[in-house]
Amino acid sequence: MTFHQAGQRIGVMTTEPVGMLDYLAPEGGVGDGCIVICPLGPRRVMGVVWGRGDGSFDLSRLRKVIRVVDAAPLSDELREFLGRAAEYTLTPMPLMLRMAMRAPDLDRPPAERKIITRAGPEPSRMTEARQAVIRVIAEHGGASFAPSELAQLAGVGSGVVKGLVAAGTLAEITAPKDLPYPRLDPGLPGKALAPDQAEAAGSLRRAVASGSYGTTLLRGVTGSGKTEIYLEAVAEALRTGRQALVLLPEIALSAEFLDRVEARFGARPGEWHSGVSRSERRRLWHMAGQGEVSLIVGARSALFLPFRDLGLIVVDEEHDSSYKQEDTVYYSARDMAVLRGAVASAQVVLASATPSLESWVNAASGKYGRLDLRSRYGEAELPEMATIDLRVENMPGGQWISPTLARAVEARMARGEQSLLFLNRRGYAPVTVCRACGEQIGCQQCDARMVEHRFQNRLVCHQCGETRAIPETCPTCGVEGRLAPVGPGVERLAEEVAARFPDAKTTVLSSDLFGSARALKETIAAIAEGDTDIIIGTQLVAKGHNFPKLTLVGVIDSDLGLQGADLRAAERSFQLMRQVAGRAGRVSGERPGLALLQTHQPDHPVIRAILSGDDEGFWDAEAAMRQQAGMPPFGRLAGVILSHPDAAAVAAFARHLADISDPIREAGAELWGPAPAPIARIRGRHRMRMLIRAPRQAALQQAISDWLTPVKLPVNMRLSVDIDPQSFL
Repeated sequence: MTFHQAGQRIGVMTTEPVGMLDYLAPEGGVGDGCIVICPLGPRRVMGVVWGRGDGSFDLSRLRKVIRVVDAAPLSDELREFLGRAAEYTLTPMPLMLRMAMRAPDLDRPPAERKIITRAGPEPSRMTEARQAVIRVIAEHGGASFAPSELAQLAGVGSGVVKGLVAAGTLAEITAPKDLPYPRLDPGLPGKALAPDQAEAAGSLRRAVASGSYGTTLLRGVTGSGKTEIYLEAVAEALRTGRQALVLLPEIALSAEFLDRVEARFGARPGEWHSGVSRSERRRLWHMAGQGEVSLIVGARSALFLPFRDLGLIVVDEEHDSSYKQEDTVYYSARDMAVLRGAVASAQVVLASATPSLESWVNAASGKYGRLDLRSRYGEAELPEMATIDLRVENMPGGQWISPTLARAVEARMARGEQSLLFLNRRGYAPVTVCRACGEQIGCQQCDARMVEHRFQNRLVCHQCGETRAIPETCPTCGVEGRLAPVGPGVERLAEEVAARFPDAKTTVLSSDLFGSARALKETIAAIAEGDTDIIIGTQLVAKGHNFPKLTLVGVIDSDLGLQGADLRAAERSFQLMRQVAGRAGRVSGERPGLALLQTHQPDHPVIRAILSGDDEGFWDAEAAMRQQAGMPPFGRLAGVILSHPDAAAVAAFARHLADISDPIREAGAELWGPAPAPIARIRGRHRMRMLIRAPRQAALQQAISDWLTPVKLPVNMRLSVDIDPQSFL
């Protein structure tokens, strides 16, 4: 780390739009990567020392850094990663730096707390309660405790602890609140592994022990033990003294996963996601930089934490679309994990039963390593799969559970087993239509239909979140009693289940029905214990849950998502249905699983691939189609999204950008559009899109930068660039 003496010119990358500014180093000097508080006009702003200043500003006019924040400096590795990530995603560096400094109250002094410790001899007057307090401290090797924690462990009131402090036996002292995390023990035994699992685990251990970069696709059928295998790679990182990060796509998965980590290593790891308290996030951020937390489990933003020595990154369910952020900073956590691994000389493990086509192609070409697990862990067997042809089922109007599926559910209930009915639509009905005038009730702020959520008695826009009470009369024609729901959501399916299986205990798993992550975790735990006969769920149920009694999965609408112009429609449908079907019969061979797919298209290539189990054939065919079209991963895409409160203004500016897009064509790329976005208005802002397609080898980012950097945006105009877009709405 380069150290700058007091009064020397330094370059500080601020988190403000101005970016890099020159300042004078403060008294005592400062090193590269240190977090500092600097004056900017009348305000104080936070920034990071990036090196020497550029010298373009008169030294005599430079202002001095106010103070250095008491935190570990951002490492050279992290700053290089942020710079390269900013270049790739075309994100302004201040915004990218904010991603790495999102812990609360970073600019404040270290938090403190009161703790109780042993200080003197036993009191002259000993009671049973006082003896219990002293015994707790002795049993924990003289450890210190918070006053309330010590009283709780000893089973006494707080007055007993205060009395011992007054007697001089104990002392109350001030200590840092941001304490190190418990050390995980990599020497504890893991689960016994089958020969193919042990071979895969050994390969990952050797890769981590090498201390070099590499990316491995860990591909295995659902229930094949991928988690146990990559936890062996975590153990190797801990043995070598390096830190590990495991990314999960869904917060609801974390409780079960944390229990597995604790069982394997004897202590819980650090957590990083929106459900963690502010004080705990602050603590974790500081401990990551000091190397005082060895394993972190988190959501995609955990990738930007200031690790001291990151040796392993695991991206679990690497295909999951939630790894793509599409707000303010557009990035794919999977791709950025590979980038950070390369910068940090760390191993990256991409784990999935249904990998993304990008990862599959990279593994096939040799860019990534590949480990395959073809059988389930222990005695569990893969579920039998079959279709239910809805063209020949006798389906009454307004019902979505076929007679064949209903009989299968009844058979499971008779045996005390669980069934899962999967429908990837939240709410009661996706559309509410007036039978008098034909009007579909839409959002007033967006060009989107409002979804009826009958459990909440509300209409909800799934684009902007606007809600309103379900009306009794049509807002357009005023006719009463003619509004009707069209199509099913999980709430409507629950209504049908209640009518068809009145004795069944039913649970609906949908993210909008839970007020907190804790409530969702508790519900999932109750299901795992068998406290439900029929589970009705959206894609939330597809992500890694183990329900021992679940033996039947019924996909209500297998055709949903197969059609449309989405580049990844077939891939996503294949992944989702494969993942959902894999929930059946995961735990024991004594309860074989069955997955039934209701469809009007039993001969569709995606459905055939799922039934046959020919994953390789599906990916080969999908890759061939993408390659012929020049689409990712064989070509490159970038989206440009413009928005403005006035439709004419955004359309005119979009046409202007298209007229001056010579740098795009000169790079060998094509510009498609501008055209109104499929959802042309969100939160009152009208949206236009352009799409750029380029050859794989094209300098796409440089061309876009040459095109857009000279452009001055009109007032209220917003422009976003999405490299490698996943959504085209």
